[in-house]
Amino acid sequence: MDLSYTPEEEEFRARLREWLAAALPALPARPRPDDWPGRRAYDTAWQRMLHDAGYAGLHWPVDAGGRGATPTQHLIFLEETERAGAPYVGANFVGLLHAGPTIAAEGTAEQRARWLPPVLRGDEIWCQGFSEPDAGSDLAALRTRAVRDGDHYVVSGSKIWTSHAEVADWCELLVRTDPAAPRHRGISWLAMEMDAPGVTVRPLRTLAGSTEFAEVFLDEVRVPVANRVGAENDGWRVTMVTLSFERGTAFVGEVVACRRTLDALAAEARRRGSWDDPVLRRRLGRLNAEFRALWRLTQWNVSEAGRGGVVGTGGSVFKLRYSQARQELYEAAAEVLGADGADLDREWALDRLSSLSYTIAAGTSQIQRNIVAERLLGLPKGR
Repeated sequence: MDLSYTPEEEEFRARLREWLAAALPALPARPRPDDWPGRRAYDTAWQRMLHDAGYAGLHWPVDAGGRGATPTQHLIFLEETERAGAPYVGANFVGLLHAGPTIAAEGTAEQRARWLPPVLRGDEIWCQGFSEPDAGSDLAALRTRAVRDGDHYVVSGSKIWTSHAEVADWCELLVRTDPAAPRHRGISWLAMEMDAPGVTVRPLRTLAGSTEFAEVFLDEVRVPVANRVGAENDGWRVTMVTLSFERGTAFVGEVVACRRTLDALAAEARRRGSWDDPVLRRRLGRLNAEFRALWRLTQWNVSEAGRGGVVGTGGSVFKLRYSQARQELYEAAAEVLGADGADLDREWALDRLSSLSYTIAAGTSQIQRNIVAERLLGLPKGR
């Protein structure tokens, strides 16, 4: 296997570095973490800059509005933007990393033409309405109902942990359209406008004091049947497409960020004199090996998505190990910077708190183990 870059790929990297060097100094100051309208404006402005420069949806198919770049070019883009300290997708993440790729893979021509260009331009923000108060890890237990009424569904129920709901224009929504069917077969995937009558958003305050999650209450919301992606009652299969993107490629930039964080942590350990501790060096060395291996698995997953449009079981393998490795990284950071947290600055402290959620978000580690056991190892389903 040849892992070296071609001259064309190195030329692509050089052009990207040149553009980043000119574009990043022109960005305004980042808004406060609790200023969600400001953060939406900041994130969508950056997305528009990427779009105008030809870097939006770089790896998306050309017929979905992307550039049809190779998996290697996609990885170079992610590497270089992270190393340059460019903004992450932020409030755009559901549209760009979950709903958008799902619509590109499963939507009709009309749906792709309606929803994908605004996502790529940064004109519209999406949120994800999957989890419910009584159906989080057991997603198939969702109870939000959608009753067919002519050309519309009438939707009632509630969702929770809906990221960026308070600034979103659209929601990728899972609903139960056939309560009599087996629970995996009576679900449909809808696109719902967040300003539709009957939609109520209630922000949730996290342990870190942020409000990027919300509860969403739906009281007889009318959603056009034309907004259904995939066939009626085939939403579970469509959802698996969404989740494969969420688990397999949505964390790509974060792997690069973790490797950069690990380098900074090693430098801080040297500055503080704790680098002489062989136990700490061994711990950081093992984490370095972990994130290098995760980067190789990322390359595999991105290549697989590039070939077939969807990430396979490798997405669950990645999500399972990345979640644990990220927690271990910030546990090591707490050890170097102060076990009681007293020496942690705000950014490090927030990242440490955030790391605790990764074994739950995007499918719990227990769910990922079940997927790997059943689909990769061929073990029988648990009872």
